[in-house]
Amino acid sequence: MRLAPLLFMQLQDLPKAMRPREKLLTLGSQALTDVELLSVLLGSGLPGQSVLQLAQSLLDRFQGLAGLLHASPEHLRSSKGLGGMARRSQLLAVVELSRRALLQKMRVRDIMTDPDNVKQFLQLQLGQQQREVFGVLFLDGQNRLLRFEEMFSGTLNQTSVYPREVVKKALLLGACAVIFSHNHPSGEVRPSSADEKLTQTLRTALALVDIRVLDHVIVGPGQSWSMAEHSPW
Repeated sequence: MRLAPLLFMQLQDLPKAMRPREKLLTLGSQALTDVELLSVLLGSGLPGQSVLQLAQSLLDRFQGLAGLLHASPEHLRSSKGLGGMARRSQLLAVVELSRRALLQKMRVRDIMTDPDNVKQFLQLQLGQQQREVFGVLFLDGQNRLLRFEEMFSGTLNQTSVYPREVVKKALLLGACAVIFSHNHPSGEVRPSSADEKLTQTLRTALALVDIRVLDHVIVGPGQSWSMAEHSPW
């Protein structure tokens, strides 16, 4: 059976083999659709709305799993079906577990072997900030993460992000390379001319102490933009 007709059925009315939890345990997580995976996390629906319908409505509202998992606590609280503390806590816990797992991976291997992990981590870390925040991933000689630090916040430009402070922190940590990141609360992740000028200023300052700048990633809820991927670096 296709999933669409199943949305309107209560879990107990579904054939056992089609119930999301049973499918998860017998076939593995990759066999489930986004709707089914989310329904496992939600556990139950609402009066007059099956858990599968609820899951679908949340994915529609947040434009997919990425939007849902990067949503702010305030946005979750205002969403039908997520008003209860338990469900919001579960979703926020999933996000934090994902962030910590990515952080652990970046500390033990060359993060440039999987740049998508870096972008996912930065989205989880900065994507829902309500003001602009500038962060730096400080890396060792094998491009493993030494530390991530949020260094500046507010309206970011060349006067509010201080290259000297970035250089000092990099030298203190013994970093050989860095990746910059900041968020755009507006949701538009393409870099502005000010972003590009700031990046060049920082690259010039760090080059004086032989520290490489690998990328500058701009993030928003559920999306990101890598300067290194979109322009000559």
